[in-house]
Amino acid sequence: MKSNIWTKTILFTYKYLDNIAGALDKLIDRQALNSYYYCGGNQMDNGVMAVADRIIKLSQRKIKLINIKVLVEQTLEKCDTLLAQLLIEKYVDNDKSEEIAKRHNLSSRTYFRRLMQAEDSFSYLMSLRGFNDEKLKDYLKDEKWIMEIYNKFSHKAVCEEKNEEKEIIEQQIC
Repeated sequence: MKSNIWTKTILFTYKYLDNIAGALDKLIDRQALNSYYYCGGNQMDNGVMAVADRIIKLSQRKIKLINIKVLVEQTLEKCDTLLAQLLIEKYVDNDKSEEIAKRHNLSSRTYFRRLMQAEDSFSYLMSLRGFNDEKLKDYLKDEKWIMEIYNKFSHKAVCEEKNEEKEIIEQQIC
């Protein structure tokens, strides 16, 4: 069973990217403005080089988040319209599966099949842009909040896989 953990993670985090990029802008401004008031103290933490280094690191974080936002938008544009809509409603809008299926006049089984198809398609299109699972993990390894979401989706996938294995074994026994 393919779980597309990065697809779920990236789509789920999409709605927060603008806010976090804005917060990074405020941190950058604060670092720059506060550096003006430097007078004595620990020169290692407040010197020009240290302040510039912190501003550069924050700017690089913002660039990564903007790149992920653009990646998601461009990838969704390349997806089939219905599949893209299912992904947006499920992961970005966080709607319940039953509501989404009803809204699109799909049976529950068809909905989950289409959702899996949408996740596979999104993952494939991202890999065509050079962002496969390994690249995303490396690219976002320093974004702890994204890695935490990734780990939650990963844990959920492991639990679901164990439940499926348990059901298969119980069916074989009966």
